[in-house]
Amino acid sequence: MGQLYLSSLSLSHFRSHKRAAMACDGRPVAIYGPNGAGKTNILEAVSLMSPGRGLRRSSAEEMTRRPEALGWKVSGLLHTLGAVHEVETWSDKGAARQVRVDGKSAGQVTLGRLARVLWLVPSMDRLWIEGAEGRRRFLDRATLSFEPGHADASLTYEKAMRERNRLLKDQVRDAHWYRALEGQMAEAGAAIHVARQAALEALRAAQEAAETAFPAAELELIQSEGEMPASAEALADALAESRPRDMMAGRTLVGPHRSDLAAVYAAKGVPARDCSTGEQKALLVSLILANARALAGGFGAPPLLLLDEVSAHLDSARRAALYDEICALGAQAWMTGTGPELFEDLGDRAQRIHVTDEAGISHVEMLE
Repeated sequence: MGQLYLSSLSLSHFRSHKRAAMACDGRPVAIYGPNGAGKTNILEAVSLMSPGRGLRRSSAEEMTRRPEALGWKVSGLLHTLGAVHEVETWSDKGAARQVRVDGKSAGQVTLGRLARVLWLVPSMDRLWIEGAEGRRRFLDRATLSFEPGHADASLTYEKAMRERNRLLKDQVRDAHWYRALEGQMAEAGAAIHVARQAALEALRAAQEAAETAFPAAELELIQSEGEMPASAEALADALAESRPRDMMAGRTLVGPHRSDLAAVYAAKGVPARDCSTGEQKALLVSLILANARALAGGFGAPPLLLLDEVSAHLDSARRAALYDEICALGAQAWMTGTGPELFEDLGDRAQRIHVTDEAGISHVEMLE
Protein backbone atom coordinates (compact mmCIF):
# COMPACT_ATOMS: atom_id res chain seq x y z
CA MET A 1 0.00 0.00 0.00
CA GLY A 2 1.22 3.49 -0.85
CA GLN A 3 1.32 6.57 1.32
CA LEU A 4 -0.21 10.00 0.85
CA TYR A 5 1.45 12.84 2.73
CA LEU A 6 2.80 16.37 2.60
CA SER A 7 6.56 16.71 3.03
CA SER A 8 6.34 20.50 3.11
CA LEU A 9 3.65 23.10 3.68
CA SER A 10 4.02 26.85 3.24
CA LEU A 11 1.52 29.58 4.08
CA SER A 12 1.68 33.20 2.98
CA HIS A 13 -0.77 35.80 4.32
CA PHE A 14 -3.23 33.01 5.11
CA ARG A 15 -5.59 33.79 7.99
CA SER A 16 -3.42 34.62 11.04
CA HIS A 17 -0.22 33.36 9.39
CA LYS A 18 1.90 35.99 7.68
CA ARG A 19 4.60 33.48 6.81
CA ALA A 20 4.91 29.85 7.86
CA ALA A 21 6.92 26.91 6.58
CA MET A 22 6.71 23.34 7.83
CA ALA A 23 8.82 20.32 6.83
CA CYS A 24 7.23 16.92 7.43
CA ASP A 25 8.24 13.30 6.97
CA GLY A 26 4.98 11.39 6.64
CA ARG A 27 4.36 10.78 10.32
CA PRO A 28 1.26 12.22 12.02
CA VAL A 29 1.60 15.89 12.94
CA ALA A 30 0.55 17.06 16.42
CA ILE A 31 -0.10 20.81 16.55
CA TYR A 32 -0.51 22.43 19.94
CA GLY A 33 -0.80 25.91 21.36
CA PRO A 34 -3.29 28.23 23.08
CA ASN A 35 -6.75 28.91 21.74
CA GLY A 36 -6.71 31.47 18.94
CA ALA A 37 -3.03 30.95 18.10
CA GLY A 38 -3.74 29.72 14.55
CA LYS A 39 -3.70 25.92 14.85
CA THR A 40 -6.92 25.31 12.94
CA ASN A 41 -5.74 27.68 10.22
CA ILE A 42 -2.98 25.18 9.41
CA LEU A 43 -5.54 22.39 9.06
CA GLU A 44 -7.66 24.61 6.84
CA ALA A 45 -4.63 25.21 4.61
CA VAL A 46 -4.09 21.44 4.27
CA SER A 47 -7.78 20.97 3.47
CA LEU A 48 -7.26 23.13 0.39
CA MET A 49 -5.24 20.27 -1.08
CA SER A 50 -8.69 18.91 -2.00
CA PRO A 51 -11.51 20.40 -4.10
CA GLY A 52 -13.99 22.80 -2.55
CA ARG A 53 -13.96 25.53 0.06
CA GLY A 54 -11.99 23.76 2.77
CA LEU A 55 -12.96 22.59 6.22
CA ARG A 56 -14.52 25.92 7.24
CA ARG A 57 -16.39 26.31 3.93
CA SER A 58 -15.06 29.86 3.72
CA SER A 59 -14.77 32.12 0.72
CA ALA A 60 -11.35 32.94 -0.68
CA GLU A 61 -11.71 36.49 0.62
CA GLU A 62 -12.36 35.27 4.18
CA MET A 63 -9.08 33.34 4.16
CA THR A 64 -6.89 36.36 3.47
CA ARG A 65 -4.88 37.85 6.28
CA ARG A 66 -5.99 41.22 7.66
CA PRO A 67 -5.27 44.09 7.56
CA GLU A 68 -3.04 43.62 4.51
CA ALA A 69 -5.76 41.92 2.39
CA LEU A 70 -3.20 41.28 -0.35
CA GLY A 71 -4.41 37.78 -1.05
CA TRP A 72 -2.99 34.49 0.19
CA LYS A 73 -1.09 31.44 -1.00
CA VAL A 74 -0.75 27.85 0.24
CA SER A 75 1.79 25.49 -1.31
CA GLY A 76 3.15 22.07 -0.56
CA LEU A 77 4.95 18.99 -1.83
CA LEU A 78 2.36 16.24 -2.08
CA HIS A 79 3.55 12.63 -2.14
CA THR A 80 0.86 10.39 -3.61
CA LEU A 81 1.11 6.79 -4.79
CA GLY A 82 4.82 6.96 -5.50
CA ALA A 83 4.78 10.35 -7.25
CA VAL A 84 5.60 13.82 -5.90
CA HIS A 85 3.69 16.91 -7.00
CA GLU A 86 4.20 20.57 -6.24
CA VAL A 87 0.76 21.94 -5.43
CA GLU A 88 -0.01 25.65 -5.14
CA THR A 89 -3.35 27.29 -4.48
CA TRP A 90 -3.94 30.99 -3.99
CA SER A 91 -6.30 33.92 -4.21
CA ASP A 92 -5.48 37.46 -5.27
CA LYS A 93 -7.38 40.07 -3.26
CA GLY A 94 -10.44 37.93 -2.65
CA ALA A 95 -10.77 36.54 -6.18
CA ALA A 96 -11.75 32.89 -6.68
CA ARG A 97 -8.96 30.56 -5.66
CA GLN A 98 -6.67 29.19 -8.33
CA VAL A 99 -4.66 25.98 -8.48
CA ARG A 100 -1.34 25.08 -10.06
CA VAL A 101 0.14 21.56 -10.08
CA ASP A 102 3.79 21.07 -11.07
CA GLY A 103 3.91 24.60 -12.42
CA LYS A 104 0.86 24.21 -14.66
CA SER A 105 -2.57 25.75 -14.14
CA ALA A 106 -5.11 23.14 -13.05
CA GLY A 107 -8.73 22.88 -11.98
CA GLN A 108 -9.77 21.82 -8.52
CA VAL A 109 -10.90 18.48 -9.94
CA THR A 110 -7.18 17.69 -10.41
CA LEU A 111 -6.75 17.89 -6.64
CA GLY A 112 -9.53 15.33 -6.27
CA ARG A 113 -7.60 12.90 -8.44
CA LEU A 114 -4.27 13.42 -6.65
CA ALA A 115 -5.31 13.39 -3.02
CA ARG A 116 -7.98 12.33 -0.57
CA VAL A 117 -8.56 14.53 2.49
CA LEU A 118 -10.96 13.85 5.38
CA TRP A 119 -11.62 16.04 8.39
CA LEU A 120 -13.33 16.15 11.74
CA VAL A 121 -13.86 19.58 13.32
CA PRO A 122 -15.65 20.66 16.54
CA SER A 123 -18.65 22.07 14.64
CA MET A 124 -19.39 18.49 13.57
CA ASP A 125 -19.84 17.35 17.17
CA ARG A 126 -23.52 18.35 16.90
CA LEU A 127 -23.96 16.53 13.60
CA TRP A 128 -26.48 14.00 14.91
CA ILE A 129 -28.74 16.49 16.71
CA GLU A 130 -28.92 19.37 14.24
CA GLY A 131 -30.45 19.67 10.76
CA ALA A 132 -30.16 17.25 7.86
CA GLU A 133 -28.03 19.66 5.79
CA GLY A 134 -24.94 19.02 7.91
CA ARG A 135 -25.38 15.25 7.68
CA ARG A 136 -25.78 15.44 3.90
CA ARG A 137 -22.59 17.48 3.73
CA PHE A 138 -20.79 14.90 5.88
CA LEU A 139 -22.00 12.06 3.64
CA ASP A 140 -21.16 13.97 0.47
CA ARG A 141 -17.63 14.58 1.71
CA ALA A 142 -17.24 10.82 2.25
CA THR A 143 -18.81 10.14 -1.15
CA LEU A 144 -16.48 12.61 -2.83
CA SER A 145 -13.49 10.79 -1.32
CA PHE A 146 -14.56 7.62 -3.16
CA GLU A 147 -15.90 9.26 -6.33
CA PRO A 148 -14.35 12.62 -7.34
CA GLY A 149 -17.02 13.01 -10.04
CA HIS A 150 -19.62 13.38 -7.28
CA ALA A 151 -18.73 17.08 -7.06
CA ASP A 152 -19.65 17.71 -10.70
CA ALA A 153 -22.95 15.88 -10.34
CA SER A 154 -23.79 17.91 -7.22
CA LEU A 155 -22.97 21.21 -8.93
CA THR A 156 -25.06 20.30 -11.98
CA TYR A 157 -28.00 19.31 -9.80
CA GLU A 158 -27.85 22.43 -7.61
CA LYS A 159 -27.57 24.79 -10.57
CA ALA A 160 -30.56 23.24 -12.35
CA MET A 161 -32.57 23.19 -9.13
CA ARG A 162 -31.93 26.91 -8.53
CA GLU A 163 -33.29 27.65 -12.00
CA ARG A 164 -36.32 25.42 -11.42
CA ASN A 165 -36.99 27.06 -8.04
CA ARG A 166 -36.91 30.46 -9.73
CA LEU A 167 -39.59 29.32 -12.17
CA LEU A 168 -41.67 27.97 -9.29
CA LYS A 169 -41.46 31.23 -7.35
CA ASP A 170 -42.42 33.17 -10.47
CA GLN A 171 -45.48 30.89 -10.85
CA VAL A 172 -44.44 29.80 -14.35
CA ARG A 173 -46.86 27.05 -15.44
CA ASP A 174 -45.65 26.25 -18.95
CA ALA A 175 -44.25 22.69 -18.79
CA HIS A 176 -41.84 23.48 -21.63
CA TRP A 177 -39.73 25.62 -19.30
CA TYR A 178 -39.34 22.79 -16.81
CA ARG A 179 -38.54 19.75 -18.95
CA ALA A 180 -34.87 20.49 -19.75
CA LEU A 181 -34.08 21.52 -16.17
CA GLU A 182 -35.83 18.48 -14.72
CA GLY A 183 -33.94 16.27 -17.17
CA GLN A 184 -30.64 17.64 -15.89
CA MET A 185 -31.77 17.28 -12.28
CA ALA A 186 -32.92 13.71 -12.88
CA GLU A 187 -29.64 12.53 -14.44
CA ALA A 188 -27.44 14.28 -11.86
CA GLY A 189 -29.76 13.43 -8.96
CA ALA A 190 -29.77 9.72 -9.77
CA ALA A 191 -25.96 9.75 -10.00
CA ILE A 192 -25.76 11.52 -6.62
CA HIS A 193 -28.03 8.93 -5.00
CA VAL A 194 -26.12 5.97 -6.45
CA ALA A 195 -22.77 7.42 -5.35
CA ARG A 196 -24.05 8.06 -1.83
CA GLN A 197 -25.35 4.51 -1.53
CA ALA A 198 -22.03 3.14 -2.75
CA ALA A 199 -20.19 5.25 -0.15
CA LEU A 200 -22.44 3.91 2.61
CA GLU A 201 -21.73 0.34 1.49
CA ALA A 202 -18.00 1.05 1.60
CA LEU A 203 -18.30 2.50 5.11
CA ARG A 204 -20.36 -0.47 6.30
CA ALA A 205 -17.86 -2.95 4.90
CA ALA A 206 -14.90 -1.10 6.44
CA GLN A 207 -16.59 -1.10 9.85
CA GLU A 208 -17.39 -4.80 9.68
CA ALA A 209 -13.84 -5.75 8.69
CA ALA A 210 -12.06 -3.69 11.35
CA GLU A 211 -10.94 -4.43 14.87
CA THR A 212 -11.37 -1.06 16.52
CA ALA A 213 -11.92 0.55 19.90
CA PHE A 214 -14.62 2.76 18.41
CA PRO A 215 -18.31 1.86 18.10
CA ALA A 216 -19.80 0.78 14.80
CA ALA A 217 -22.72 2.72 13.37
CA GLU A 218 -25.62 1.30 11.40
CA LEU A 219 -26.11 3.74 8.53
CA GLU A 220 -29.12 4.38 6.32
CA LEU A 221 -29.98 6.97 3.69
CA ILE A 222 -33.55 8.17 4.20
CA GLN A 223 -35.83 10.82 2.67
CA SER A 224 -37.60 13.56 4.56
CA GLU A 225 -40.81 12.15 3.06
CA GLY A 226 -41.54 9.21 0.82
CA GLU A 227 -38.74 7.42 -1.01
CA MET A 228 -36.03 8.56 -3.38
CA PRO A 229 -36.98 7.57 -6.96
CA ALA A 230 -34.87 4.61 -8.03
CA SER A 231 -33.76 5.86 -11.47
CA ALA A 232 -33.25 9.02 -13.50
CA GLU A 233 -36.48 8.32 -15.38
CA ALA A 234 -38.42 7.86 -12.14
CA LEU A 235 -36.95 11.05 -10.69
CA ALA A 236 -37.88 13.01 -13.81
CA ASP A 237 -41.45 11.70 -13.54
CA ALA A 238 -41.59 12.58 -9.83
CA LEU A 239 -40.38 16.11 -10.50
CA ALA A 240 -43.00 16.63 -13.20
CA GLU A 241 -45.75 15.23 -10.98
CA SER A 242 -44.65 17.39 -8.05
CA ARG A 243 -44.81 20.73 -9.91
CA PRO A 244 -48.17 21.90 -8.50
CA ARG A 245 -47.11 21.10 -4.93
CA ASP A 246 -43.66 22.60 -5.47
CA MET A 247 -45.21 25.76 -6.90
CA MET A 248 -47.25 26.22 -3.73
CA ALA A 249 -44.10 25.75 -1.62
CA GLY A 250 -41.92 27.86 -3.90
CA ARG A 251 -39.18 25.21 -3.96
CA THR A 252 -38.41 21.66 -5.07
CA LEU A 253 -39.68 19.05 -2.61
CA VAL A 254 -38.38 15.83 -4.19
CA GLY A 255 -34.83 14.72 -4.93
CA PRO A 256 -31.49 13.92 -3.29
CA HIS A 257 -31.39 17.34 -1.59
CA ARG A 258 -34.16 15.98 0.66
CA SER A 259 -32.10 12.98 1.79
CA ASP A 260 -30.79 12.50 5.31
CA LEU A 261 -28.23 10.22 6.94
CA ALA A 262 -29.59 8.14 9.82
CA ALA A 263 -27.17 6.44 12.21
CA VAL A 264 -27.66 4.01 15.07
CA TYR A 265 -25.09 3.04 17.73
CA ALA A 266 -25.02 -0.60 16.65
CA ALA A 267 -24.02 -2.28 19.92
CA LYS A 268 -26.77 -0.51 21.88
CA GLY A 269 -29.43 -0.11 19.22
CA VAL A 270 -29.70 3.58 20.14
CA PRO A 271 -30.12 6.31 17.48
CA ALA A 272 -27.05 8.53 17.32
CA ARG A 273 -29.13 11.60 18.17
CA ASP A 274 -30.04 10.01 21.54
CA CYS A 275 -26.48 9.00 22.49
CA SER A 276 -24.30 10.85 24.97
CA THR A 277 -21.96 13.57 23.75
CA GLY A 278 -18.98 11.24 24.15
CA GLU A 279 -20.74 8.44 22.26
CA GLN A 280 -21.68 10.79 19.43
CA LYS A 281 -18.06 11.90 19.10
CA ALA A 282 -16.87 8.27 19.17
CA LEU A 283 -19.29 7.41 16.35
CA LEU A 284 -17.94 10.29 14.26
CA VAL A 285 -14.35 9.18 14.84
CA SER A 286 -15.37 5.62 13.96
CA LEU A 287 -16.85 6.73 10.62
CA ILE A 288 -13.81 8.86 9.74
CA LEU A 289 -11.54 5.90 10.47
CA ALA A 290 -13.79 3.56 8.46
CA ASN A 291 -13.69 6.03 5.55
CA ALA A 292 -9.89 6.14 5.80
CA ARG A 293 -9.57 2.34 5.86
CA ALA A 294 -11.86 2.00 2.85
CA LEU A 295 -9.81 4.56 0.93
CA ALA A 296 -6.56 2.82 1.84
CA GLY A 297 -7.83 -0.22 -0.06
CA GLY A 298 -9.66 1.53 -2.90
CA PHE A 299 -7.49 4.57 -3.61
CA GLY A 300 -4.26 2.75 -2.73
CA ALA A 301 -3.24 4.93 0.22
CA PRO A 302 -4.88 6.23 3.39
CA PRO A 303 -6.09 9.83 3.14
CA LEU A 304 -4.76 12.92 4.83
CA LEU A 305 -6.69 13.21 8.09
CA LEU A 306 -7.43 16.59 9.67
CA LEU A 307 -8.57 16.22 13.27
CA ASP A 308 -9.24 19.54 14.99
CA GLU A 309 -9.37 19.39 18.80
CA VAL A 310 -9.88 15.67 18.40
CA SER A 311 -9.37 14.93 22.11
CA ALA A 312 -12.55 16.81 23.06
CA HIS A 313 -15.10 14.36 24.50
CA LEU A 314 -12.66 11.44 24.20
CA ASP A 315 -11.33 9.86 27.39
CA SER A 316 -7.62 9.02 27.66
CA ALA A 317 -8.12 5.36 26.68
CA ARG A 318 -10.01 6.22 23.50
CA ARG A 319 -7.53 8.98 22.68
CA ALA A 320 -4.64 6.49 22.90
CA ALA A 321 -6.62 4.00 20.83
CA LEU A 322 -7.21 6.65 18.16
CA TYR A 323 -3.48 7.35 17.90
CA ASP A 324 -2.73 3.63 17.63
CA GLU A 325 -5.24 3.20 14.82
CA ILE A 326 -3.94 6.21 12.91
CA CYS A 327 -0.38 4.93 13.11
CA ALA A 328 -1.40 1.37 12.18
CA LEU A 329 -3.22 2.77 9.16
CA GLY A 330 -0.14 4.72 8.09
CA ALA A 331 -2.04 7.97 7.64
CA GLN A 332 -0.54 11.43 7.97
CA ALA A 333 -3.01 12.90 10.44
CA TRP A 334 -2.79 16.61 11.26
CA MET A 335 -4.18 17.00 14.79
CA THR A 336 -4.64 20.00 17.07
CA GLY A 337 -4.86 20.41 20.82
CA THR A 338 -4.15 23.03 23.43
CA GLY A 339 -1.20 21.30 25.10
CA PRO A 340 1.58 18.78 24.36
CA GLU A 341 0.29 16.43 27.07
CA LEU A 342 -2.66 15.54 24.81
CA PHE A 343 -0.24 13.86 22.40
CA GLU A 344 2.03 12.06 24.88
CA ASP A 345 0.71 8.63 23.84
CA LEU A 346 2.09 9.22 20.35
CA GLY A 347 5.69 9.34 21.57
CA ASP A 348 8.12 9.56 18.67
CA ARG A 349 5.51 8.28 16.22
CA ALA A 350 4.54 11.89 15.46
CA GLN A 351 6.10 15.24 14.68
CA ARG A 352 5.09 18.24 16.75
CA ILE A 353 4.39 21.86 15.91
CA HIS A 354 4.09 24.55 18.55
CA VAL A 355 1.95 27.51 17.47
CA THR A 356 1.92 30.82 19.33
CA ASP A 357 0.41 34.23 18.65
CA GLU A 358 2.24 37.54 18.98
CA ALA A 359 0.38 40.76 18.22
CA GLY A 360 -2.07 38.96 15.96
CA ILE A 361 0.56 37.08 13.96
CA SER A 362 0.86 33.30 14.27
CA HIS A 363 4.33 31.81 14.76
CA VAL A 364 5.15 28.18 14.00
CA GLU A 365 7.94 26.18 15.64
CA MET A 366 8.72 22.69 14.38
CA LEU A 367 9.69 20.22 17.11
CA GLU A 368 10.87 16.66 16.75
